[in-house]
Amino acid sequence: MATWKIDTMHSDIGFKVKHLVISTVSGKFKTFEGTLEASQEDFSDAKISFTADVSSIDTGVADRDAHLRSADFFEVEKFPTLSFVSTKVEKDGSDYKVTGDLTLKGITKPVTLQVEHGGIGPNLYGQTVAGFEVAAKISRKEFGLTWNAVTEAGGIAVSDDVKLVANVELVKEA
Repeated sequence: MATWKIDTMHSDIGFKVKHLVISTVSGKFKTFEGTLEASQEDFSDAKISFTADVSSIDTGVADRDAHLRSADFFEVEKFPTLSFVSTKVEKDGSDYKVTGDLTLKGITKPVTLQVEHGGIGPNLYGQTVAGFEVAAKISRKEFGLTWNAVTEAGGIAVSDDVKLVANVELVKEA
């Protein structure tokens, strides 16, 4: 069984959400960790676990980040982390569909991630690394993130759909 850990210096975990239905706001979580365990070299039997510190959310706008940490959204004092634990990995050519349980704001729902495998190779320190791009779409309301505002014209401030995006480099443990 091989264990791989996320190299946080070479990874990013982010999201994109429509604002006013016409533009996209992006953000990321700056503090996170995760592991992948697999006995097969092609990762087809992988067990994946991931957590992020929700208070590390960063959209580049301090006031917006404070609002996202508040009870209107993530309520970080009560729910400080989000997590994902895989339940099924399906190999699709060189890529994968990874299904698992996403827990956000104390609510756990199944989510399927589309995972593109970038490859495996050595890094500058002689360690074996693997790269992956991850994408998924979730409904924020299903996770209790229901705050919204209506514009004068009747539009909504924040869409329900949230795109999850991650670029992950894993380092194989010796």
